Amino acid sequence: MKHNITFQYPGQLTALPPLSLYIHIPWCIKKCPYCDFNSHSLKNGLPEAAYIDALLTDLQLELPNIWGRPVETIFFGGGTPSLFQAESIDRLLSGVRSLLRLQPEAEITLEANPGTFEIEKFQGFKDAGITRLSIGVQSFNDDMLARLGRVHNGKEALTAIATALKLFDKINIDLMYALPNQTVRTALDDVQTAIATGATHISAYHLTMEPNTPFGHTPPKGLPQDEAALDIEDAVHGALESAGFIHYETSAFAKPAMQCRHNLNYWQFGDYLGIGAGAHGKISYPDRIERTVRRRHPNDYLALMQSQLSEAVERKTVAAEDLPFEFMMNALRLTDGVPAAMLQERTGVPAAKIMAQIETARQRGLLETDPTVFRPTERGRLFLNDLLQCFL
Repeated sequence: MKHNITFQYPGQLTALPPLSLYIHIPWCIKKCPYCDFNSHSLKNGLPEAAYIDALLTDLQLELPNIWGRPVETIFFGGGTPSLFQAESIDRLLSGVRSLLRLQPEAEITLEANPGTFEIEKFQGFKDAGITRLSIGVQSFNDDMLARLGRVHNGKEALTAIATALKLFDKINIDLMYALPNQTVRTALDDVQTAIATGATHISAYHLTMEPNTPFGHTPPKGLPQDEAALDIEDAVHGALESAGFIHYETSAFAKPAMQCRHNLNYWQFGDYLGIGAGAHGKISYPDRIERTVRRRHPNDYLALMQSQLSEAVERKTVAAEDLPFEFMMNALRLTDGVPAAMLQERTGVPAAKIMAQIETARQRGLLETDPTVFRPTERGRLFLNDLLQCFL
C-alpha cells in the first residue's frame, strides 16, 4: 500500500515526493581527461573502512530531516564505486538498512569500471544487495579508449558486460559519441556492439569539453564539428530506437520497463539524500525545499565527519521564485514530460503562476499544447536550452 504524507496548507507542498539515496565514492584509479565530477586518483591507498564509517555517520546526521520516509532507490556514484571491496559495500548497505526504511523492491545501482580487477567482485556486489550495475564503457574501440584516457580495453568491457548480465536483471552501459576522429560508421560500431550484448539500458552522451578539465584546457585533435557531430548523434539515436530501446530522457535509452528508477526520481523533482564527499541532496519539507552539499575533498570530508559534523554540510533553501525553473530543468529532459499537476505537488507553485511562460513555450512550438502535461515537442527536445530559457 502506498500512502503519501499529506498537508493541508495553501502555498505548501500537498505531499512529500518519493525519496532516494545517493552515495558518492570519490576515488578513481586515474582521472579521465574529460571528467568534471568530484573524483580523485588513488595516490596512497583507499581509506575504505574509515570512509564507510564516515558515510554511516553522515546518514545518521541526516535522519531527522527524512524521519519515517521510505527510500525507493539507492545509487552509488563516483569516482569509481567498484574500487571498494564487496565487503565494504555490504557493511554500508547493512548500515543503511538498519537506519532507513528501505523499500523491499528498492533499485540499488552501483557504477563499475569494466577492468578485470573489478569483474571479480560482481558476484560479491550482488550478494551485498546491489540490483543494478552501471558500467562505464564509453567505447569498445581500443584506440578511442586510449585517447579518452580510460584504463580498460574493449575486450574487458565485453567480458564485464557478459559477467554482469549473468548476475543482474538490469544493466546500464555508458557510451560516449562525437569522439576524436569518430565517423558515423565507427560510432555505429560502438552502438551496435553495445546493443548486441543484451544490455537493458544504454546511456549515450555527447563528449563535451568541460571547463577545469585537461580536455577543457586543451581539446583533443580531430573532434567532429557541428554538422558531423549531429550526424553521429542522429545515427546513434536512430540505431538505439530501431533496436527497441525507448529514448525516454535526453541521454537515456531503455528496453521497455527498464528505465533507471533513481534517475527518473531526479527528473521528476523527487527528493534525494546525498551523502559522501561532494554529494548533493534535495530535501522537501512542508513549507520549503532545501539543497545540501557535502565538503568536496575526501580528506576534508573524512576529517570533519570525525570532529565537526555541521561544518561538513552546507544547506540552502531554494528561493520560491527559482522553483518553477528548477522543476522544468529536470522534467523537460523527459521525452514524456510530467503530469501538469506535478508542478504544484512538488514545488508548491501553482501552474497559474507561470502561465505566461508556459504560453510562450507553447506558442514557440517547444511545449506540447495538451494542458494536462508539461511535455516537450520534438522541436523542444532538439532545442532544450531554448525551451528552458522560457522559464528563466
